[in-house]
Amino acid sequence: MSTLSPLPKIGTPSRAWRSRADAWEFLGYAIKQLALDRHAGSSDSGLNSQISRTFALLDAVEPYWAEPGVAAVAQLRHLVDDGDPHAALELLGGLAHLPLASGAEQGSVSGVLPESPEDEVPQTEQAERPRFEVLVVDNITAQEAEALKGNMAAQRRPSDAFTYEINVVPSYEDALVAVLLNPDIQAVILRPGFSVRSSQQLGSDLRRFLAGHTPEGLQALRPVKRILGLAEEISGLRPELDVYLVAGVSIESLAGSLTRKFRRIFRRQDHLDLHLSLLSGVAERYEAPFFTALLDYSRRPASVFHALPISRGGSVGNSPWIRDMADFYGTNLLLAETSATSGGLDSLLDPHGSIKQAQDLAARAFGAQRTYFVTNGTSTANKIVHQSLLAPGDVVLVDRNCHKSHHYAFVLAGARVSYLDAYPLDKYAFYGAVPLASLKRRLLEYRRAGRLHEVKMVTLTNCTFDGIVYDVERVMEECLAIKPDLVFLWDEAWFAFARSHPIYRRRTAMASAAALEASFSSPAYAARYAEQAAALHDPATGEPLEDEAWLNRRLIPNPAKARIRVYATQSTHKTLTSLRQGSMIHVYDQDFMASNQESFREAYMTHTSTSPNYQILASLDIGRRQVELEGFGLVQKQSDLAVSVAQAVARHPLLKKYFRVLTSRDLIEPRYRETSAAMPLREGLAELEDAWQRDEFVIDPSRLTLDISRTGIDGDTFRHSYLMDDHGIQVNKTSRNTVLFMTNIGTSRSSVAYLIEVLVKLAEGFENPHPSSRPRTVPVLSPASSAASSQPGGSAVVGQTPPLPDFSTFAARFRVDDACEDGDIRAAYFESYKPESTAYLSADELSRAVRAGQEVISAGFVTPYPPGFPILVPGQVITRQTLEFMAALDTREIHGFDHERGYRVFVDGSGVSGSVVSGSGSAEAGVSETAVAAAGIGRLPAAS
Repeated sequence: MSTLSPLPKIGTPSRAWRSRADAWEFLGYAIKQLALDRHAGSSDSGLNSQISRTFALLDAVEPYWAEPGVAAVAQLRHLVDDGDPHAALELLGGLAHLPLASGAEQGSVSGVLPESPEDEVPQTEQAERPRFEVLVVDNITAQEAEALKGNMAAQRRPSDAFTYEINVVPSYEDALVAVLLNPDIQAVILRPGFSVRSSQQLGSDLRRFLAGHTPEGLQALRPVKRILGLAEEISGLRPELDVYLVAGVSIESLAGSLTRKFRRIFRRQDHLDLHLSLLSGVAERYEAPFFTALLDYSRRPASVFHALPISRGGSVGNSPWIRDMADFYGTNLLLAETSATSGGLDSLLDPHGSIKQAQDLAARAFGAQRTYFVTNGTSTANKIVHQSLLAPGDVVLVDRNCHKSHHYAFVLAGARVSYLDAYPLDKYAFYGAVPLASLKRRLLEYRRAGRLHEVKMVTLTNCTFDGIVYDVERVMEECLAIKPDLVFLWDEAWFAFARSHPIYRRRTAMASAAALEASFSSPAYAARYAEQAAALHDPATGEPLEDEAWLNRRLIPNPAKARIRVYATQSTHKTLTSLRQGSMIHVYDQDFMASNQESFREAYMTHTSTSPNYQILASLDIGRRQVELEGFGLVQKQSDLAVSVAQAVARHPLLKKYFRVLTSRDLIEPRYRETSAAMPLREGLAELEDAWQRDEFVIDPSRLTLDISRTGIDGDTFRHSYLMDDHGIQVNKTSRNTVLFMTNIGTSRSSVAYLIEVLVKLAEGFENPHPSSRPRTVPVLSPASSAASSQPGGSAVVGQTPPLPDFSTFAARFRVDDACEDGDIRAAYFESYKPESTAYLSADELSRAVRAGQEVISAGFVTPYPPGFPILVPGQVITRQTLEFMAALDTREIHGFDHERGYRVFVDGSGVSGSVVSGSGSAEAGVSETAVAAAGIGRLPAAS
């Protein structure tokens, strides 16, 4: 092996973890095979060349890890080159903290080689302690680096809660690459001697990304400026990291001016204090005060004389009939079950101890001013926020395609609702998101009508169930330019994980609020506003110009008047580690103390149980710990695994015949995109950053919408019968011709491989169907679509549903005026309580009334799952478009629709005639019998 492969370039950071793990695992296999070949007296030149390429890959990436590190790679290479694979194998078996390509993603060396149990390396007490890596940025010699590592290692004590290893990189660019590639880094130490450019072979993606994060003329700046710039970039990429400065000059002169950028500043000789600070910084993030309090409580003896017989297993442990509950869940669950709020456990309704501390830590982790735990889901979190902010008569602008909890919250609060329509994706039977132009136009309509003062709030879902993400900062900025005191609620039920990724983070509500606050304090921003104000107002009267001038310009608000009032609700349990129904409310509200603290407390009291589940609270505390210590690496992996599925579908000859992963080009119209990449993360981190900085909407890379139309199977059947029943693959959303797959921080490479294997197996079945296989051709239901066209393999395209219905309008008696069309949803909801105010109409009867020109008003919510948002709300006028869409739905679950009686509508002055209610009239003008039958509705008896 005298000739080595050229050093490869480091490619996309999001895939580096996988390439590195694969390389180490292959090296273990290959060296063992070399040893076997040597013992048998044979050789494999092809294997040698593969080993050479693997060493070249590790030479490229291993400088950014402390362990195993470049020294281990060099030693292994030397032994292999010397023809001693047995010694190399022994060395490899003794290396700690090897990344594993399969099974556990990190862990013991035993996973690298297929050894017998007795050969496994025993775990010592030292190895069991949580371990992290510390990055030192300084251009020093190898000998100086080893001396530094030795000095820091000498500070270790057996009582240390954690252990760490030091890695040294020489340059500004290498430091950024390291924090992007290596999720084990928990702290960074900057020393003044670092250079700017990296000598490593970096791929074009990394080079482009670094160019956007390396200021021009950096080399010419004074060392202090370079240090501050690097500290700021590291904190921007990974704000959870502790950053320290070690300087050789008189550090007293730096104190005060730099301490805001650094956790602490040290002299080079302060090895012990630096060591203790490194451990202390990680310990602060590791702290989980409520979980610890609950753990301590469960270990103490206690006699229970309050409610809750199950507490400490009292009603379970000695029962011969329900003992299996304890066997299944374990005794710890029962020992931790209590109604006590003392002894360190605290009260969720009035927290002053461990729960308060846990919520404060969560606020820090998610960039909020304050955070509140919710133990009964984000549905309740949404109701709390709305009830705290909205009063009867306040107008809220809301995406009609939002979770049903928002709509019910408006009923409770008595707010007047102005529904906004998201752009439709009719081909796939689900909605996108609300264009910014629609939001601005609606606000300007209220201004023109003299009612802008009534508009209190904007509520939007970010990201949507299908992964469409707003440019949150721009939305708030432009809306505040029209009404500077707007309050925003961003439903981030499916986006809790985004805080952990340097690119996703900028589109979260909390990060956007912080960015706006920073912008508003800039004199340059105030100057930009003054220039815009002159352009958008009549110089003679000072009145705003016509709406078109405002619509056609990117607006910024008056920083002296705009208030940042932002709330985000988060389903922690959906995308992070938490027990079911564990959610959080994050607050970034400049006026919270003055305007909303008391009403928020009352709303929180209204909706929060006096007996919250302590296990859920503890899991929220632990989930926050995980976010701060390993969230970055987990989110990086989850997105990369999703991309690997998309690539497999696109490349496999049989998979691409029947399936297609929808891209940004399918889900976002060109007018909402400045960039052109179909799947930006697949192209690299720089491409992803470009799209997430410039495009109005982007797609969350961890969500994969699979077009299954060529299989001839509808989404609901594919989900239940083919995936869940036959193969145990769980998904929770489909449309007529799509299935949504979501990776998360718990997704493993094995589960991804299994999904691909199942899709291939299904495609093989479609290609060569067995005589007993299920029929796949689904009738086309849309009157506008043609007969199912023939597809490769004899499958048929699933027929499209009719166009998605926009929100029609509220009936006149629930509206204030015709100019803005907001509706009093509360009045409509409670009017349906009046005796004989409503009746049920079958789909057939309702269709006849609508086609006859009668105004029929919904008396309740009708919410199909999927798509999961109300198609009808109380007080809404029912249209033909809505009925045709409902008739074509294949969903099994429709809340608010009675399969025996039909739709509940208003009578007595609603415009519905008695003849219609009694079921008379011609059926020819109604929805087709085929469509009605397909909906499972049929001809139903009229309400009496």
